[in-house]
Amino acid sequence: MKKAMRNLYIALIFLFLYAPILTLIVLSFNASRSRAKWGGFTLKWYQTMFRNDAILQALSNTLLIAFLSALAATVIGTVACISMQAMKRRNRAILMGITNIPMLNADIVTGISLMLLFLTLGLRFGFMTILLSHITFNIPYVILSVMPRMRQLNPSIYEAALDLGASHTHAFFRVVFPDILPGVLSGFLMAFTMSLDDFIITHFTKGPGVDTLSTKIYTEVKKGIKPEMYALSTLIFVTVLVLLFLVNRPPAGKKETGQTP
Repeated sequence: MKKAMRNLYIALIFLFLYAPILTLIVLSFNASRSRAKWGGFTLKWYQTMFRNDAILQALSNTLLIAFLSALAATVIGTVACISMQAMKRRNRAILMGITNIPMLNADIVTGISLMLLFLTLGLRFGFMTILLSHITFNIPYVILSVMPRMRQLNPSIYEAALDLGASHTHAFFRVVFPDILPGVLSGFLMAFTMSLDDFIITHFTKGPGVDTLSTKIYTEVKKGIKPEMYALSTLIFVTVLVLLFLVNRPPAGKKETGQTP
């Protein structure tokens, strides 16, 4: 009885999580534009989506902004972690607290603040303002990912490399960087994901004629959701699902035996 209740509880959790997504996937293959009527199986919405230049441009902008902002935030955040690690504990704690504020702050406050900053600086709203905004809110997530790896480093190894004749740059890339690389990659992936997912900050900092997927879908919702959006959302979900399986796939040649060595 207890096991059955536990299985039922887990099943309900997955039902609430994935029932809306499954509904979306089914509608993407519905020949009818009505969500209440099944008109037969079709792939025409996928064909229409790939012929829709506005959707493809929004997808291109989304991926490009996510990649560039994640890359820039990863570089800036990693350098910031290296600098903070060399500080005294009290100063480092203060800076970490300041760094955490943007993550706890409401997105709408960050979006309005960045919009006012760009207006004050006289910047023209468009692709560049979105990119700068995404870099700004991604940096704290990179620092949060890299800093724990920095704290685990043994400074004596870096100093030993210097004593053996290595330059500061060579010692960093051969000794320090390999140890913090998992944190750097985690920070990059988190920044990339946060950029893909953002709507509010992008909405306040984008200019006319520049859209990401989130703002494009929002605009389409006000007019009435087109079935092409169902197809696009389905492709994004399937892509993420495939990437998850590839990342979590066990290495070839290794099998889980369930036995401890």
